[in-house]
Amino acid sequence: MTDGLRLAVSWLTVLPVPARQVDDRSCRQAISFAPLVGALVGGAGALVLWGLNSLGAPPLLAGLLVVALLVLVTRGMHVDGLADTVDGLGCYGPPERALQVMRDGGAGPFAVVALILVIGVQAVSIGAIAQTPWMLVPACVAGRAAFVLCCRRGLPSARPEGMGALVAGSQPLWLVIAWWLAATLAAALISPAAAVSVLVAAGALLLFTQHVRRRFGGITGDVLGAASELATTVVLVGATLGVGQL
Repeated sequence: MTDGLRLAVSWLTVLPVPARQVDDRSCRQAISFAPLVGALVGGAGALVLWGLNSLGAPPLLAGLLVVALLVLVTRGMHVDGLADTVDGLGCYGPPERALQVMRDGGAGPFAVVALILVIGVQAVSIGAIAQTPWMLVPACVAGRAAFVLCCRRGLPSARPEGMGALVAGSQPLWLVIAWWLAATLAAALISPAAAVSVLVAAGALLLFTQHVRRRFGGITGDVLGAASELATTVVLVGATLGVGQL
């Protein structure tokens, strides 16, 4: 299991933690441990947000800087997956055509608009919760628990190769429930609205995965990144809407 945890850290962050073994088993274990990495990333973001707020940084500036940190820490993989997935969903043609668009890697108009909206919404939301910076922890945990949900048993890979093929259908239902329950309880320690937003994010991901299954035939590595950004954004928005309750 330590191989899976090390792979999760080296794969999902820029931390210099070498993965001693990379095979099917360790990749699947890395998905299982992904929410722990989310807690680590969220904790780092929370510390930076606390520091910026203490220095009197304007909320929007603080939010943009924290979003930039989160993108850098994750090598931009999740936002890249979001861009490719949105382009694939926005194109015409059969699933094969959509998958080819995603593989090409260029950013089309759908991707550009999606990135602007998601980064902007996240930045504004993070700035609005600057007084409760630890909200970033359950938000980032939910973002990585999205990996576990997308890789639940019964949901296939859209391609016979790639990351999606390695991890699709590898996560048992009990683990999916356990991680989302943990994220909900962690958010509930901060505010009821935050806990509700985690549950809303889980519901949004269920709808999202149903849609990508119809459109692509299953999940891909890009879909995992898009799911992570979707879940994180939903939780941050929910926390922002409930900030008056804190």
